[in-house]
Amino acid sequence: MLASETILNHHEKAHAILKADADKILKLIKVQMDNLTMPQCPLYEEVLDTQMFGLSREIDFAVRLGLIEELEGKAILDSLEQELSALHEASVKK
Repeated sequence: MLASETILNHHEKAHAILKADADKILKLIKVQMDNLTMPQCPLYEEVLDTQMFGLSREIDFAVRLGLIEELEGKAILDSLEQELSALHEASVKK
């Protein structure tokens, strides 16, 4: 019984860490859009691409370790992409 509790605990921690990293990316992009650059700027695109790539690698690693399911990782990325898309659209409408 202890082993299954440990696995569940690792799963929850992995999910929380990945979600926190996704939230950090969203906050970083919000700050960048509010204060520094516009979405059309190459710097904005480079930061976004780099951050998204890093998160996707983290998720891939967690999946390969069996800490999260592949669909769960995809859901984290999809959710972040939807939030970033909405943020981008709101920025363009300003």
